[in-house]
Amino acid sequence: DRLLAASHPKPLRFVTMENDQGLNVDLYIPRKCSWTKRLITAKDHAAVQINIGNVDPATGTYTGDYQTFALCGFVRTKGEADLALSTLLAQQAQN
Repeated sequence: DRLLAASHPKPLRFVTMENDQGLNVDLYIPRKCSWTKRLITAKDHAAVQINIGNVDPATGTYTGDYQTFALCGFVRTKGEADLALSTLLAQQAQN
């Protein structure tokens, strides 16, 4: 019985830290790459998150809101970050 119990550990439960209001207060919330949909891990030090400001088409001034894009280190290492960002912005402009 002991050998069988040791080879079958208890299933993992995901525990989240919540404050008194029930809001998530975890220290690390993983992100996903906007281009590849890969998970950006804590050890991916080449990953970046970029905020692109929205501009009013009539006046050309910044409206105060922005779009956030995250790019993983894999995309940046391959030299495709500029292609990824310009394509993502074109897709946002169509929506």
